[in-house]
Amino acid sequence: MYSIYYQQESMKESWCLHIFIICMLRLFMYQLWTSYSNMLFLNRNRIIVKKGVDFKQIDKEWHWDNFILLQAIVAALVLYVFRTLEKQPLWNKKGFAAALALHVAISEPLFYSIHKCFHGKYLFENYHFLHHSSPVPQPYTAGHGTFLEHLLLTVVVGVPIVGTFIIGRGSISLIYGYVLVFDFLRCLGHSNVEIIPHQVFDVIPFLKYILYTPTYHNLHHAETNTNYCLFMPLFDALGNTLNEKSWDMHRNNSLASDKNGRVPDFVFLAHVVDMSSAMHGPFINRSMSSMPYYTRIYMLPFLPISFLVMLIMWAKSKTFLLSFYNLRGLLHQTWLVPRFGFQYFLPFAAEGINKQIEEAILRADRMGVKVISLAALNKNEALNGGGTLFVNKHPNLKVRVVHGNTLTAAVILNDLPKDVTEVFLTGATSKLGRAIALYLCRKGVRVLMLTLSAERFKNIQTEAPAEFQNNLVQVTKYQAAQNCKTWIVGKWITPREQKFAPPGAHFHQFVVPPVFQFRRDCTYGDLAAMRLPEDVQGLGVCEYTMERGVVHACHAGGVVHSLEGWTHHEVGAIDVERIDPVWEAAMKYGFKPISNAD
Repeated sequence: MYSIYYQQESMKESWCLHIFIICMLRLFMYQLWTSYSNMLFLNRNRIIVKKGVDFKQIDKEWHWDNFILLQAIVAALVLYVFRTLEKQPLWNKKGFAAALALHVAISEPLFYSIHKCFHGKYLFENYHFLHHSSPVPQPYTAGHGTFLEHLLLTVVVGVPIVGTFIIGRGSISLIYGYVLVFDFLRCLGHSNVEIIPHQVFDVIPFLKYILYTPTYHNLHHAETNTNYCLFMPLFDALGNTLNEKSWDMHRNNSLASDKNGRVPDFVFLAHVVDMSSAMHGPFINRSMSSMPYYTRIYMLPFLPISFLVMLIMWAKSKTFLLSFYNLRGLLHQTWLVPRFGFQYFLPFAAEGINKQIEEAILRADRMGVKVISLAALNKNEALNGGGTLFVNKHPNLKVRVVHGNTLTAAVILNDLPKDVTEVFLTGATSKLGRAIALYLCRKGVRVLMLTLSAERFKNIQTEAPAEFQNNLVQVTKYQAAQNCKTWIVGKWITPREQKFAPPGAHFHQFVVPPVFQFRRDCTYGDLAAMRLPEDVQGLGVCEYTMERGVVHACHAGGVVHSLEGWTHHEVGAIDVERIDPVWEAAMKYGFKPISNAD
């Protein structure tokens, strides 16, 4: 923008470059702090407000970086008006002392006075309330405010910089240093993670009046009539607005960092899918993880880093905490096994993966977790028999191990037309296929089971009551279903194989990944999933490709198991008798299959 007014090559253009670089560094600063704040595997015991950041807050703070753009425009205008500022040295050591003096003498008391005024009834209700509307302070919260607040903050930031230049002690390094330190301290105060040890203030007592802490500023968000300072509590002390609980609460939070926090009631044990989805975590990009996953082109350059992290995780990492939310007073956490999807199909990796899962189950058992639910490939039949390996090996487990597939079967079955009389089933001898076939045959539905194994088919058929066994029919070719309009797909089918379905057929699915939607004259169902009850709290992460608030049915099945307080393990083969009770329990707690959720 600045270069529009000047055609010649000069220092003016380099100043435009400096403004751009500073903006990028500031964005990077806030991103790093936000990533750290969401690294629950590092700081879960240091969190001050022990609530999750929900979708509502994330959406409110979506444009948190507007103040950086505003300050860049103001900086460009200042350079345009005051042309004498163009030629400045790279370094002037006297300038830093001058900037510090101006900050303490002008910026701190100015911000304190302005901030206190904004807590008056009119200004708070019409302006400052927006900033305080975020229930969980985050680094992005620091930038969540109105235009008037951003403009006044620009003055607060600008006074030491402009003042130092006016007295002839300014430099390029001063601008970089002051602005980035200012942002660093703003992020620190809004991080919701207490990282300053209380011992520092024990050794240097006066320091607590010089530098605020995350606890100190969190108190301001909790009790809005105290702790107004920018960075120096000294001005709250002088203004008689210092919250008397500040130091004791900081000490308590600092001491609590060495202790384990609340034990989760339920744990969903997931794993990484692939290199691209590995970057969908909340500590990578909070905004991105709040939306359903898809491959983003702008993230592709980071794939080599993702690959390197995968190697490190394979060699060193253990299961870690990814996210959490609360439901009906219960704490639900998602733990991540540090393995990627392709590794589950490497024969030599199976033992190591099972060891990771076993250690996670034993850890949950020691902690007092009530239910741990195995996700996706963590319950693979070929890997550990759907969890039976761990239950048989550790018969005295107090934690209930659950695969959640009973509810997955229930979701698929309840999505079928009520008047269905015949279905075509692929993946028919799998854990889910078996349960679906046995359930439907008892309802008088004819099930065409696609399998080449007569032995597996016979074993399933003999499980059915004698009077319903004829409802199970083995077929070996897709042509057998050319008149069947209800397809239940549990094994990947190609576009060529889809051609055998008649026009108007509907493809219900429990295959991962979902089949390619090739037929224009047919319809395709979603993967079995459910929307969490409306009273879920602190949920701000999308589960892979699921929409906001939607989880895979096996996840929901584990939650229902926890809410009901069931004491049995749900591992191995699906108990067909429990499909209806699990479905009824899910409906009782307000879960909704996504096809009926909206």
